Amino acid sequence: MESDSQPRPLSGRIAEAFSFAAGLHAGQARKGTDVPYIAHLMAVSSLVLENGGGEDAAIAALLHDAAEDQGGLAVLGEIGLRFGPAVRSVVESCTDTLETPKPPWRERKERYVRHLASAADDALLVSLADKVHNARSILREYRERGEAVWDKFKGGREGTLWYYRALVRAFGERG
Repeated sequence: MESDSQPRPLSGRIAEAFSFAAGLHAGQARKGTDVPYIAHLMAVSSLVLENGGGEDAAIAALLHDAAEDQGGLAVLGEIGLRFGPAVRSVVESCTDTLETPKPPWRERKERYVRHLASAADDALLVSLADKVHNARSILREYRERGEAVWDKFKGGREGTLWYYRALVRAFGERG
């Protein structure tokens, strides 16, 4: 079936964001796998675009883990300079901590879930896309490895399942 609709245009900024993200996460793999980390970032950005997000949200999706995992406030500042305050704001909103060392896992996750109640729409979309892709990855790996999949998560099986249930409630409350 052919569509008469035209694609939403994207500028060269998305290619720049992809290149920046690929450089920041070079050599990084998804936790407990050999999957290049950039695959996750591409999937999250794709989900954002497929679900009505604009270019800023798609760029933020590519960069949503950059500050938290690859340089903290300095990287967040660089994101703001390169891609603007809207992208920086979404990335910051999707970050559960910039503290080093990180606070305890459960404390961070509880704070993040509470934060979703007031997160901006673009931040909510990027966060939801991130969590959907993570859940799909967990399910795929569970089918391959069984219960051993939970060993790689700080929250273990029970904590991880608590977190995803809390996220479902939080996203559901936001509609």
